[in-house]
Amino acid sequence: MAVLEVKNIGKHFGSTNVLDDVSFTLEEGKALAIIGSSGSGKTTLLRCLNFLETPDSGSITVKGETLFDADHPIEGQEKDLRTKRLHFGMVFQAFHLFPQYTALENVTLAEKLLAKERPDFKQKKKEIYGEIEAHGKELLNRMGLAERMEHYPHQLSGGQQQRVAIARALALQPDILCFDEPTSALDPELTGEVLKVIRGLAEQHMTMIIVTHEMAFARDVADQIIFMDEGVIVEQGDPKQVIDHPREERTRQFLTKY
Repeated sequence: MAVLEVKNIGKHFGSTNVLDDVSFTLEEGKALAIIGSSGSGKTTLLRCLNFLETPDSGSITVKGETLFDADHPIEGQEKDLRTKRLHFGMVFQAFHLFPQYTALENVTLAEKLLAKERPDFKQKKKEIYGEIEAHGKELLNRMGLAERMEHYPHQLSGGQQQRVAIARALALQPDILCFDEPTSALDPELTGEVLKVIRGLAEQHMTMIIVTHEMAFARDVADQIIFMDEGVIVEQGDPKQVIDHPREERTRQFLTKY
């Protein structure tokens, strides 16, 4: 079953056309890798999916529910952005952890804020917060950070910070987990630990979109690859076919760099 359907997404900034008629589907439990040069539209596409940018055209559907349709604006479309974003978890290049909070506090913050809207929050605050703390500890343990829960971001390595960011993205149990070049800000020796976590999530059939420049990782972990150039999808398909035997000349030219 397609958990995500993206149809004819377009986005421009001034006279610059950043995305042009981008369409694809993603099956539940599958991993999609998006590759391409800087400026090819990969990050803008992720930001559109997470409603950090508003597409100029096209539609976005998650689990059969149309979240955005440029041709048929949905009533309250702009007001309901937070609810729409809950379908997606986002892991950024630069971690974006709150420096004043511990690893555990970073992971549990959003869940605690949402809990305040529960009708039984005042009566069950202690119990609810206890469950959230337990969930946060479980996620950090999965990330191999059981001994780092009370550390602040400045006390963690880049790889550890990124793993905290992954745990934070998982905390709200999104339908789709998105990674925007999750290793690009890391030293080479720290890259492996983050890729290991993502590989583990793929083995657990987490639905993911991974923008990456790690070609070997994309080929081995993804179920599907999209190659983008100048805002369009040039080629998409099975990872080994796209990377090892690309059909398009533009894809071949890009891959020669790697």
